[in-house]
Amino acid sequence: MKRLANKTAIITGAARGIGQHFAEAYIREGAQVAITDIDVKRGAETAKTLGDNAIFIPMDVTDQASIDTAVDQAAEHFGTIDILVNNAAVFSAAPIAEITRDDYQKLFDINVSGTLFTMQAVARHMMAHQTKGKIINMASQAGRRGEALVAVYCATKAAVISLTQSAGLNLIQHGINVNAIAPGVVDGEHWDGVDAFFAHYENKKPGQKKQEVGEGVPYGRMGTPQDLSGMAIFLASDEADYIVGQTYNVDGGQYMS
Repeated sequence: MKRLANKTAIITGAARGIGQHFAEAYIREGAQVAITDIDVKRGAETAKTLGDNAIFIPMDVTDQASIDTAVDQAAEHFGTIDILVNNAAVFSAAPIAEITRDDYQKLFDINVSGTLFTMQAVARHMMAHQTKGKIINMASQAGRRGEALVAVYCATKAAVISLTQSAGLNLIQHGINVNAIAPGVVDGEHWDGVDAFFAHYENKKPGQKKQEVGEGVPYGRMGTPQDLSGMAIFLASDEADYIVGQTYNVDGGQYMS
């Protein structure tokens, strides 16, 4: 039997990358998925590619009205919401002396506020319908420790880990499990931007940082979205019913906790 049969999921930031791969994995396991993203064109293309078990709903996680509308549309389409994956996030890097308030605010608006208030909107729906749901937040190894050039991003992901713990304790009273995944360095198109930050601030050649971090992973390579999919399926399944407020490292051995 498929592990997510008859389940419905909302995945934020799912037009591409990790979110898209989670959507593919969930559909293979029997779920129906609402792809949400601010990139309307790419999101619609992704949903179309995934077939009849996927729909696209525009969502801006920095806009409460957009969040509420998207959750309502997903609930109306599917009849219920069983799973939320808070995947939408952005990255930035700068030395402490060069961090701007605008950059700080952008990262916290998307990575932290977006996670919290999307989680809230879905939890309210689950509570109203007495759904024993699963919420999965995307943290990071960056939330486990500081990094010299990545202070703000690290702080946002530390906040996600803390929110996961608090929400987990609160929402389990309503039968809703909240947990998180902390990836390490994951390959994908976003790494072009990440690599560019380090090329600028560490005077590295393009591609050098990516090669270095890949070689530094104990497993021997950078992760892939597929490496994370198993944990995303597990935490969304009935097998994870007794897991509350945990953040799981899926990072090839980069961080031990």
